[in-house]
Amino acid sequence: MPDYEHDLRFGIFATPTAQPPQHAVELAVLADQLGLELATFQDHPYQASFLDTWTLLAYVASRTERIHVAGNVLNLPLRDPAVLARAAASLDRLSGGRVELGLGAGAFWDGIAAMGGRRLSPGEAVRALDEGIDVIRQLWDTTQRGGVKVEGDFYRVVGAKRGPAPAHEIGIWIGAYKPKMLDLVGRKATGWLPSLGYLPGGVADLEAMNARIDAAAVAAGRAPGDIRRMLNVNGQVSPSREGYLQGPPEAWAEDLAQTALDYGISDFILAADDPALVEFFATAIVPATRELVAERRS
Repeated sequence: MPDYEHDLRFGIFATPTAQPPQHAVELAVLADQLGLELATFQDHPYQASFLDTWTLLAYVASRTERIHVAGNVLNLPLRDPAVLARAAASLDRLSGGRVELGLGAGAFWDGIAAMGGRRLSPGEAVRALDEGIDVIRQLWDTTQRGGVKVEGDFYRVVGAKRGPAPAHEIGIWIGAYKPKMLDLVGRKATGWLPSLGYLPGGVADLEAMNARIDAAAVAAGRAPGDIRRMLNVNGQVSPSREGYLQGPPEAWAEDLAQTALDYGISDFILAADDPALVEFFATAIVPATRELVAERRS
């Protein structure tokens, strides 16, 4: 396996529920206070019972001090990449460099179309995301002279002025499972962010997916180890072990540590809307996982 080793980070993946309106914010504030590194939220702009994710991210950034915020992942078909680039860079500067950009090619196309978005085939959605990343990166790159020039099939941005530059190098994470999307991760992403619940074979599926990303990275002249491997996780805390992430905290720590070592996962993001579970994760599971990984790496 290539050297995927990065510093370990842990975070939360929460629902941007509108009722009660402050619940998602308070979860992020709690995660910040507990020392977690990432506060991320679903993005389904067609879901009327959810707060708008970008508005929520901006508000959370204003209420926290050190935690990084991100959509998990943002619905690009309903978020124009040029406007999104400026918004992300602006919030990154305002927050002191605490914004990351999780992107998705789109799903739930009936909902997207109902909101005025263009319905795309799977192949078209991948190509649109590819073009969108080019738009975003060019707008952020103020070291180059001249305006942005992307003349694609889905996005045409010609002559837009560059800037503002982000306060730090914003990571572009892609939620991906299928071959063409994994290839895009290898070519252009700084992070890969799948969800455990969407892996039919569980964490064992990560091996073949990693290999696909690695091959695409090498073909693009990139080092596979430069791409962070991330994972949204969920499970059940119980007195006895019943399976992967199903058991006491020491079993969770063992599973997460071995996943980090076997598959290069550096970021574990807990899908949770329960403050008690977030606190338990941060205080009982995260420290034990860090300790195990440090011991085995040394």
